[in-house]
Amino acid sequence: MSSAQRRPPRFRTLAVALGLLIGVLAGAALVWREDIQRTLLDPRTPYQVYLPPPAPDYARAQAWALLPAQPDRAASGEPAMDVFFVHPTTYDGGRHWNAPVDDPGARRLLEQVMLPNYAGPYQQVARVFAPRYRQASLYTRLTLRDDARSARAFAYEDVRRAFRAYLARWNGGRPLLLVGVEQGGELTARLLAEEIGAGSALRARLVGAHLIETVLPEGMEGAPPCSSREQARCMVAYATVRGGDDEAARRRLDRALTWTPGGDLEPLAGRRAVCVNPVLGRATGDLAAAGAHLGGANATGLECGARPGFMPRQATAQCVSGLLQVSRPVSPSLRPVQGWIERRRAPPFNLFYADLEADARARLEALHRPAEAEPASPPALASVSQAPAGDAVD
Repeated sequence: MSSAQRRPPRFRTLAVALGLLIGVLAGAALVWREDIQRTLLDPRTPYQVYLPPPAPDYARAQAWALLPAQPDRAASGEPAMDVFFVHPTTYDGGRHWNAPVDDPGARRLLEQVMLPNYAGPYQQVARVFAPRYRQASLYTRLTLRDDARSARAFAYEDVRRAFRAYLARWNGGRPLLLVGVEQGGELTARLLAEEIGAGSALRARLVGAHLIETVLPEGMEGAPPCSSREQARCMVAYATVRGGDDEAARRRLDRALTWTPGGDLEPLAGRRAVCVNPVLGRATGDLAAAGAHLGGANATGLECGARPGFMPRQATAQCVSGLLQVSRPVSPSLRPVQGWIERRRAPPFNLFYADLEADARARLEALHRPAEAEPASPPALASVSQAPAGDAVD
């Protein structure tokens, strides 16, 4: 007689019930996994009584994720343009509404994934200044609660302080391109509207703005959508969605918040979103064929400033109803990851790496070109040395 046969009936009943309970719990976890993960990311502390982490000191190099080796002087041979870069969300949440700038996980994701993929295109054509800031957590992008909106507005204050510190100490009258990705794109859009208005002296040397994976309403102040690649002082703004995925497109627009003139966040409420095709360099509904795509890159893990190999002709791109619809890239390394949290961050690759690099060069040349002159060829690329974190910045 086997051991199972020797067990009393009540033990067999208990084992069956336990197995059923485990199965039910596993099924519930699968069905409600997003709700469970969302709950785990909720800080639960009302923002009115929340104590934010210490503020970064932008006079010190530790407060910058990227900084030129000699930020106060342009070395011989360096490009003639600066980029002020605001990084995407790298902190998920749980304890804080706004991330400490020294959070190990957020810092690792920033330095190993986001900077190589999204700041990388500009390190060959500009000096890059990328501040660390007390970013709003990923959780704040999953809810429309007032607490979440307050955290996102709080993050802007750090970005504005960093931008003003950069202008006061290091810009020196150089042309400037603003770049922001996802959360960073939204913060940069507000910076563009408030700090570089029509009467600002800085506007004369504004190359433009790249607002990547950013949903913005038409008619925002600061800079118009680019109508051609031979135009400066305009914005290239887009948010990608898989072509034909109407449900994902609807969710993307429904979740989007935009700034009011008073600095609050409100839904788009049916307003049309800006979409500038990064392959074509202009706001248009024309299809950019895969043959026009200059190249994507997966630069994850590369050292700062290392140039990845480009993968051209990977996908088509077309602005449809305010979003950039892209086809499935040929290379698996340029396809979205499947994790629930990972799908809500900026992708760990840059589908338009080479296109954005070329666009930045073209906008700089357009800034300096006399109005009557014909477009010229883009300038040769030059490398830029970025300084590691250290002590006080000279």
